[in-house]
Amino acid sequence: MTKIQPNLNEALIVIDIQNDFCQGGALEVPGADQIIDKSNKLINRFDQVILTQDWHPYDHISFATQHEGRKPFDIIELDYGKQTLWPDHCIQGSHGAKFHSKLNTKAAKLIIRKGYNKNIDSYSAFFENDKCTSTGLKGYLNEKKIDKVYFIGLALDVCVKDSAMDSITSGIQTYILEDLCKGLSKQTSTQALEIMNKSEINIIDSSKFI
Repeated sequence: MTKIQPNLNEALIVIDIQNDFCQGGALEVPGADQIIDKSNKLINRFDQVILTQDWHPYDHISFATQHEGRKPFDIIELDYGKQTLWPDHCIQGSHGAKFHSKLNTKAAKLIIRKGYNKNIDSYSAFFENDKCTSTGLKGYLNEKKIDKVYFIGLALDVCVKDSAMDSITSGIQTYILEDLCKGLSKQTSTQALEIMNKSEINIIDSSKFI
């Protein structure tokens, strides 16, 4: 089978492959470590590689520890809408916030740090959760004339899904490489894939490339 060679107008966006989302991390995504080797092979095939990195202050509003009487995975209402409360994770400068040591980060042309504003969470690579505050990614893609993106990473049912939804809404051809994503649960991952399918996001696997 002839493998696809990405064009210069295509980018690979690698979502949050960080220690706290991998085995033993504060917010472990089941099976996260299993995607790293194949992710590196895919990274090597793209000229434009963009990484995202959760980068929270210690007192971030999304942490359950900041809300008396609340526990992880409770849902509260904030100014910008519903917010899931999480275990403390990916705290700026911590080991948990670092990229997994086996991930090839040297190929990255851009690293987008998100969630650093303590008063608002940020799942998407494009916008914070108010859906107004930009991360700057869309401007970068426009500057580089990139009109097609492929997403891999963690977690499929949270940050990957929100990034892909903002991508397709921004008029970008959007692909999810399902085998190189892992979600927090099977149920929520299935729901996320259904939502993305209905939004004309292309769900494929990495065999087309590697």
